[in-house]
Amino acid sequence: MDPFSSDGELVHIHTAFTQSQYPTVLSDFDPSSFSANNKLPVQVLQYRAQCALGQYDDVISSISDSDAKSTPDLAAVRVYASFLQSSARGSDGSDALAEAERIAAGNKDNLSVQLLVGTILARSGSPENALELLIRHQGSLDAVALIIQIHLSQNRMDLAVKEAKSARSFAQDALLVNLAESWIGMRKGGEEYQKAFYVFEELAQSPSSSSAATLVSQAVSELHMGRVEEAETALNSALAMEPENSAALANKLVLDTILGRDTEDAKMKLEAADAQNEMLDDFKAKREAFQAAMGKYSPKFEP
Repeated sequence: MDPFSSDGELVHIHTAFTQSQYPTVLSDFDPSSFSANNKLPVQVLQYRAQCALGQYDDVISSISDSDAKSTPDLAAVRVYASFLQSSARGSDGSDALAEAERIAAGNKDNLSVQLLVGTILARSGSPENALELLIRHQGSLDAVALIIQIHLSQNRMDLAVKEAKSARSFAQDALLVNLAESWIGMRKGGEEYQKAFYVFEELAQSPSSSSAATLVSQAVSELHMGRVEEAETALNSALAMEPENSAALANKLVLDTILGRDTEDAKMKLEAADAQNEMLDDFKAKREAFQAAMGKYSPKFEP
C-alpha cells in the first residue's frame, strides 16, 4: 500500500515534496505532530528535501551509525546523501554504491530502500538493477514515477506509456500520474507539448504549488513550442526563487543560445552552481570530439 495515498495524513507533505517545494517540506511540517507510524516517512521526506537542496553534510551528520543499522529507511537516506555528495565533488561514488547494494540486498521490500537505492543504481549506470528493485513496490506512485523516468532514459517509450496507463487505472487523477504523463508527452512532442504545458503551468502559476522546478518545467515546454519570451519569463522567476538552481541555469544557457546571445556568463554561472552538470559534460565531450576530428585534417593553402 502506498503510504502517501490521498486518504492518509501524509498527503500534504508528500504533495509539497512532489511539487519540489522543499523549503515548505522542511518548515511547515513537524514530525512530532504525526502519528507514530508516519513519523519515519515524514523524517525521510524531510531528509530527501534537504538532499534536493544540496544539504548533504547535514543529512549525513544527522543519522548515526546505530540509527542506520537499526532502521533501513535511514540507512538508505544516509547512503543516498553520501552518493549525491560524492557526485557533487566529482567522485564516482563507488563506495556509496557498494554500500547501497549491501543495504538493498537485505531490504528489497522496503519502499525507502527501493526509491533511494533505485535512484543510486539508475544514476550509476545500472538501470536494469534499479528496475529489478523498484518493481517490488506495492502500489507506490513514487516508485512508478521513478520507473517511468528510467524507461524514458532508456528510450523505451513503450514501457513508459504502459507503466503510466497502469498507474492511471488505480490512481486516477493523482499528481504524480499527471506529471509522469507530462514527461512522456514531452518526449513524444507535437501536440503533446501543449498538454504537458497545461499541467506544468497550472503548478507553476499557483501560489500553493509554485516552485523553481515547476517553473523550469513550464519554461521547457514553452521552449519546445517556440514561445521564447514566455520561457524566459518563467526561467527568470525560477532563478529569482533559487539563483543556483542548476536546471534553471542550464535551460537559461539553452535559451540564450537559441536567441544568439553570448553564453559565457550563463555557462560560468552553471559551472559555479553545478560543475558536474550533465550539459557541461556534454559540452566537454563534443569539444573533445571536434578537436579529434580536426586533428585528422591538415590545412592546405594554394599559392
